[in-house]
Amino acid sequence: MTWPEALAVLLAGVGAGTINAVVGSGTLITFPTLLALGYAPVTANVSNNIGLVFGSATAAWGYRRELEGQRRNVVRLAPLSFLGAVVGAVLLLRLPASAFEAIVPVLIVVALVLVVLQPRISAWTAARRERAGTVHTGPGAAAGAGTLAAGVYGGYFGAAQGVLLVGMLGSLLPESLQRVNALKNLLSFVVNLVAAVTFLVVRPGAADWPVVGLVAVGSVIGGLLGAKVGRRLPPTALRAVIVVVGLVAIVRLLSS
Repeated sequence: MTWPEALAVLLAGVGAGTINAVVGSGTLITFPTLLALGYAPVTANVSNNIGLVFGSATAAWGYRRELEGQRRNVVRLAPLSFLGAVVGAVLLLRLPASAFEAIVPVLIVVALVLVVLQPRISAWTAARRERAGTVHTGPGAAAGAGTLAAGVYGGYFGAAQGVLLVGMLGSLLPESLQRVNALKNLLSFVVNLVAAVTFLVVRPGAADWPVVGLVAVGSVIGGLLGAKVGRRLPPTALRAVIVVVGLVAIVRLLSS
């Protein structure tokens, strides 16, 4: 790897870490960069995933204040992210990419629709709960199933995992968008960590360690920046960022 190539990977890691903290889809920066530099798709994906674990941890820590009071959400959803990540990572190493990637653009479109409609859906859900005289007791079956599916997707590829989680959880949980974003960061960290460990166990030689190191350093820097930027965005602006990132993700995936 030449110095210009190393710098490109490092800067891609910074960009990915920043955008992952704000919404997700940072993989759509690092993964194409690695492909452009000549790395094989599986090597690029595995190395990218392991490197981004460190940025995910930084982003989750940066949003720790918004996680306060969400212990029930974390306890119920984190194990599903764990299980989904294992399944997705094994699928990546065992199956061809074409079958799974065919549905990815559709999933992102659904997530973007949920993000746009999230305020109305949340208001409707709260009103129905109030009329029924019930209280929120934690994530329901729909949130659990969605988290499991997002975990499988995140373990397999990871791009726009955050968009899927924010769109789905924002519509199903009575939390503000910033608090949903904090939960998304923690669940994404779980998925990335579990997938990375699975990669190392199932195929330990799949990673390129210089790439892992550069992406890791860059994503940690980006995670710190993203946590500061993302927290300051009002809900409307954050929702707009999510939609733009999601649309870019669709274009990237369809053109790849």
